[in-house]
Amino acid sequence: MLDVQLTSLLEAGTDEAGRGCIAGPVAAAAVILPLKLKIPLLNDSKKLTEKQRYHLRPIIEKNAISFGVAFVYQQKIDKINILNASIHAMHLAINKLKINPQYIIADGNHFSPYKKIPHKCIIKGDSKYQNIAAASILAKTYRDDYMKKIGSDFPEYKWNNNKGYPTQYHRSAIEEFGVTKHHRKSFQLLPNQIKIDFE
Repeated sequence: MLDVQLTSLLEAGTDEAGRGCIAGPVAAAAVILPLKLKIPLLNDSKKLTEKQRYHLRPIIEKNAISFGVAFVYQQKIDKINILNASIHAMHLAINKLKINPQYIIADGNHFSPYKKIPHKCIIKGDSKYQNIAAASILAKTYRDDYMKKIGSDFPEYKWNNNKGYPTQYHRSAIEEFGVTKHHRKSFQLLPNQIKIDFE
């Protein structure tokens, strides 16, 4: 069972999804959970099946004191780099909370101060604390929904399956069909970066 949270303060957990993708936005979520809440099955989204993630999402949303989800799209990622875009997405998600947290815990080892609220970065925090795990699930499922939606306009890339990650099939599709407006032009889209037309 994951720990509920790190402190006894009104604490938001935040995490991102899609950082390693070569297409689509990076998504982030922020979640404030009640201090005594225990959610069975809740864990790092990567350790759950798709069915489990979608089962947990409405439970998280129903029980959360507040939650927010935000995207930073590929044009911004190409401009400010994926690390800064991930942190920016987490800030945007925290902005959407209906109540200001007193403390923030962020998954990973990079975060920038937000409105002078104390924060702590926690390596593998999504497998240690419920509020970060909840944020990882919301970020993952909402991003997956978005990739499935835009994937209907670009079926040759099979984003409904790979969600924009650099699978062998996805790279083969780029080699055959070129890039779309949803691809991250600053990423290595093909092995050895075969020259492709970005126009």
